[in-house]
Amino acid sequence: MILGIGTDIVEISRIKSSVEKWGDTFLKRIFSPDEIAYCSQNKNPYPCFAGRFAAKESVIKAFGGLSKLGGLRDIEILNEPSGRPYVRLSSPLDSGLMIHLSVSHEKGHAIASAVLERKSS
Repeated sequence: MILGIGTDIVEISRIKSSVEKWGDTFLKRIFSPDEIAYCSQNKNPYPCFAGRFAAKESVIKAFGGLSKLGGLRDIEILNEPSGRPYVRLSSPLDSGLMIHLSVSHEKGHAIASAVLERKSS
């Protein structure tokens, strides 16, 4: 059963400007050390950061608000070895729930969608 869905789109230039202006202060406020390391290995890390930012926002929307999750750093967007993105929350997710996630970026924008689902018993 689907409990919630969320979608977000971000201008990559907006994230780039924030990183250039605030540097590590911005990155550490929004992203986990694992996310920063993963994105920083790219020649152009800004699409990666923007995709993760959009993914975090889409997860928040799927849950119906940030108050149920904590802060943005409490939501990590990581990748399986295959490249598939997944969500790791700082608080354990009810074992009966799953989050499906899709992240994409092209030219000037990054977009993400999240679906919160209750596993059928």
